[in-house]
Amino acid sequence: MTERAPLSRRPLVLSNKLSAIAESATLKVDAKAKALQAAGRPVISYAAGEPDFSTPQFIVDAAVAALRDPANYRYTPAVGLPVLREAIATKTLRDSGLEVEASQIVVTNGGKQAVYQAFQAVVNPGDEVLLPAPYWTTYPEAIALADGIPVEVFAGADQDYKVTVEQLESARTERTTVLVFVSPSNPTGSVYTPEETTAIGEWALENGIWIISDEIYQNLVYEGARAVSIVEAVPDAAAQTILVNGVAKTYAMTGWRVGWMVGPKDAITLAANLQSHLSSNVNNIAQRAALAALTGPQTEPEKFRVAFDRRRRLIVGELAKIDGVTVPNPLGAFYVYPDVRGLLGREWRGKTPTTSLELADLILEEVEVAVVPGEAFGPSGYLRLSYALGDEQLLEGVRRLQHLFSA
Repeated sequence: MTERAPLSRRPLVLSNKLSAIAESATLKVDAKAKALQAAGRPVISYAAGEPDFSTPQFIVDAAVAALRDPANYRYTPAVGLPVLREAIATKTLRDSGLEVEASQIVVTNGGKQAVYQAFQAVVNPGDEVLLPAPYWTTYPEAIALADGIPVEVFAGADQDYKVTVEQLESARTERTTVLVFVSPSNPTGSVYTPEETTAIGEWALENGIWIISDEIYQNLVYEGARAVSIVEAVPDAAAQTILVNGVAKTYAMTGWRVGWMVGPKDAITLAANLQSHLSSNVNNIAQRAALAALTGPQTEPEKFRVAFDRRRRLIVGELAKIDGVTVPNPLGAFYVYPDVRGLLGREWRGKTPTTSLELADLILEEVEVAVVPGEAFGPSGYLRLSYALGDEQLLEGVRRLQHLFSA
């Protein structure tokens, strides 16, 4: 077994690397859709990865109560409220099968900060990070900010967008130190089976590769699937794994900005030191709300999941009716990622798109439906649609697509 790759030992230097960082493609498309809606256009947007439900009332009530407590008006530990970190440890054991101490947890300003700090903690300049594609748009930018080199490993619709150990091994070099593992996936909704997860975890452990596992969608699974954590599948891998999670998706709390990272104490210490200078503690009111979410009744979040499942089945079935579109069945998250290469190179209302970027522009212009092109997540030829929107809008948007591509 190869010794674990080292932690970050990056020197503090000034650079112009921020100028190379691209704007979030999903947020850009969503902002454009909202601007058109504000101008009175009947745009239906599948762009944002954001539940359309309101945060459950018991969580809001906890925040209101926290507002009345002067203790929340002061600085608290930069790594998070002790009681929230204990609740996160309980959740991690329950859902990820990993027993951790509160000292192995840092509460962050949303999952994005956790992702950023995870790469900062384990990536050194020039390190190669294996990035299964399609991937969430933030990963390559966060890797670049850590002076790492993202190495894309693509799996198409024929593989249900899931990479294999053989593909990872082919991409591995002596400079490979980190693997990004996401199940359920954003943007595809794919969920790795327990056997697939075990094989990848054992491979990473054998080669001493750090694993950054984004588990923010782990509770949004369907058809009896379970998103088995890689540290549950391969317990020994916990010594070289950072788990990233948060309350945003499961509890409809995207705007509350509470996430966290869990990992080995040495890596978490580095991330904690960074956060102490970067942002200090997360808003105390939001932390109290997150505590209520994790420890309160789970009936409403389960209703959200059931609604997502209904919408999932609806959008997959309707998109599959479009000739030239291939739709793998997503078993998690709230995204569908159709392969639309069969629509490219064909004329639609006088235009012939050759990329999914051009196709997305045509769809917005012709039928006022906003989707995110595959170029945001890897190779062209695909679209991401979030089904986290109302049932009526969801169906109307797909019917517009069916009409556009009915020629």
